[in-house]
Amino acid sequence: MPTGVQKFMIIDGQQRMTTLTLLLLALRDYPEENPCDTGINARCINNMLLKNEYEDGDERYKLLLTETDRDILINLIEKKPIMDETRSRLIENYNFFIGKIGDREIQPVKVYESIGKLQIVNITLDRAVDDAQAIFESLNSTGKELSESDLIRNYILMGLETSEQNYVYEHFWRPMEQLFVYETQGAVMDAFFRHYLTMKLSRIPKLGRVYEEFKLYHLNCEFGSIRELCQDLLNYAKYYTNIIFIRTSDRGLKELYKDINNLRMEVSYPFLLKIHRDCEDGMITSQELKEILKLCISYVLRRSICEIPTNSLNKTFATMKNSVRPDDYLNSIKAFFLMQDTYKEFPDNDKFETAFVSRDIYNMRNRNYILSRLENFENKAPIIIENYTIEHIMPQNKNLSLEWRAELGDKWREVQKKYLHTIGNLTLTAYNSEMSDRPFLEKMDMPGGFKESALRLNKYVVLQNEWNENHIEQRANKLAKKAEFIWPYPNLTDFELSQYQVEEKTTQKFSLETYDINNLTKMLFLSLDKRIMNLSPAVKKEYKKLYVAYKLDTNFVDIVFQKQRLRISINMKFLDVIDPNGICRDITGLGRWGNGDVELFMENQDEVDQIMEIVKQSFEAQVE
Repeated sequence: MPTGVQKFMIIDGQQRMTTLTLLLLALRDYPEENPCDTGINARCINNMLLKNEYEDGDERYKLLLTETDRDILINLIEKKPIMDETRSRLIENYNFFIGKIGDREIQPVKVYESIGKLQIVNITLDRAVDDAQAIFESLNSTGKELSESDLIRNYILMGLETSEQNYVYEHFWRPMEQLFVYETQGAVMDAFFRHYLTMKLSRIPKLGRVYEEFKLYHLNCEFGSIRELCQDLLNYAKYYTNIIFIRTSDRGLKELYKDINNLRMEVSYPFLLKIHRDCEDGMITSQELKEILKLCISYVLRRSICEIPTNSLNKTFATMKNSVRPDDYLNSIKAFFLMQDTYKEFPDNDKFETAFVSRDIYNMRNRNYILSRLENFENKAPIIIENYTIEHIMPQNKNLSLEWRAELGDKWREVQKKYLHTIGNLTLTAYNSEMSDRPFLEKMDMPGGFKESALRLNKYVVLQNEWNENHIEQRANKLAKKAEFIWPYPNLTDFELSQYQVEEKTTQKFSLETYDINNLTKMLFLSLDKRIMNLSPAVKKEYKKLYVAYKLDTNFVDIVFQKQRLRISINMKFLDVIDPNGICRDITGLGRWGNGDVELFMENQDEVDQIMEIVKQSFEAQVE
């Protein structure tokens, strides 16, 4: 006589089966509060649909979930208490159904009857014969997509034997999941895997392709087993969640993590993961780790102040590890920053100070962070910036009072327009509404005014008897000098930097006159050249021996002069180009001057718009 319950692993439909189980639980528990409603057989639901009545242990339950939710579902089935602070979507969804049924928003009897009409398609696979992962991917592609992290979890666990699957889940995957905050777990884990792969591959996986990239990485990675890979994931997940959730007992690290979060420095995470691992491995000290973090923060903030486009930061941080010298770790990073130019530049003190005093700080996304750091830098009694509002010392009102006009002088309109939102005119106060548009001396002497302020930001302000262009500039310069210390520039001697500088080879110089051009091709070139250079200040043009190259990190378009037209090489795969007008040719495998597998031609100026649509695709592919 056969005994026991036959067991299967669900590879598609877990969410639907779990939802159905929670709905059945709500229906089962409904009669307890509504004994007069006899339309539902709670005992039948309990003993036939939720449990195997005569079995024990795991075999007692129709559905068992993974470890995170297993105990919660069992407690719901067995009506055991669940701790109040427990957070779970199971509990939320169970309570949702209870509420809907209890309020009669859905009729319990009709739902009960409808469940009895459900048809379940059951496809049973043989592990020895069938590729469960491939079948899962095929089924998943037709419905609501799972998150990247869910797909990766299934990929890792599905191919393992049951005992190994349980070990990997309990010792690696579940501990990793628990590092992430419940409310945002899915989205944050997805981001983690993308940053992890970027760090490993030195390139950025496209959104929506993280799972595919992970599978390729797994097939070619340095790890000999799933356990080793999962241990690596767990290690890096600890560094990642420590940063984004600010989990550290080290006060210095905590402040740096706050800065990273305030500046939303997600682009830097691949590199930050690496340096945390290297610190744990003893390649750098914790103090060197902090100094590197400070430089990364300074790099991002200074570029923001100087309004340098951010589109290069992803690739800069993705490839930065390749410039690290293990024998001179910290200096190699400093040298890397110092040697960046144009659109990757680390602004020096002169450029930073010039921009800092004139920049519209008030309308920056990071204004609160900047003011908070200026106030709290090396302050043993830091303020909580959320308790304060930003005050314009010279008011924002376009119709300034006569007192303010007299204070600012005959050119008060110009002064207000130029300095209103700059750092020299901004401070913090708890009395913004009371201060409003009052004259400067009233703001100074009123209850809660500047004279009563203990804020460091007001140290210069309280010493003044008037407020005008000169005072705004003086205060701005003082704050700019302080900002240079808060967000420092890398310091290396000329000798130290010279160890990292490679002397440029003397190369032949070319120009437009190098090429065989005529009036037509020159006119075509100049019109197209102008449009390409206007794509971004970061675009660099180089005259090569045989063609003109336009590049960011590398060439994205090249122009070759022909007798009556321009030949244009697009540095993309032909299949990746969107070409609704059919103007591109596939030259994959053919020898041509220039870079890429796509070519097109320009014979008259009317074609420039169509051509630029293709050029922009190549440009944007590099920017991503």
